[in-house]
Amino acid sequence: MKYFIASDHAGFELKEYLKKQFKDLADLGPKEFIIEDDYPDYVYLLVQNIKKSLANSKGILICKNGVGVCIAANKFKGIRAGLTFSKEHALTLVSDDNINILCLPANFINQESAKEIVEEFFNQEFKPENRHLRRLKKVAIIENSNL
Repeated sequence: MKYFIASDHAGFELKEYLKKQFKDLADLGPKEFIIEDDYPDYVYLLVQNIKKSLANSKGILICKNGVGVCIAANKFKGIRAGLTFSKEHALTLVSDDNINILCLPANFINQESAKEIVEEFFNQEFKPENRHLRRLKKVAIIENSNL
């Protein structure tokens, strides 16, 4: 499994902390604090890398409230991004909804909570129960529609 991480300026400090905690995280930027950067640029870079091997990669995106990166990531086909504030919630994002990108709100969680959430994200597996599979198929139908 390949793991990628990216943020905007608001998530930069948390990204740097998580890189130190998880040595196998590939940093897609920013490499330095840039106050004028825009999160969609880093979302795009991360999604490009995830889509090279969708079944074998996961990503972490961080911005101020986590919502911007989550919205942007979910615009891409095959991406299931989820925002969370707790490790208990992160468990269900993977086990029930099979997310491949974790979105974190830098201004609303502390570093230790973020570390616990990422550990949960990395260690959880999708539970392909009929209800989960049925729902993900319906999401794929929506994703492939022309709306």
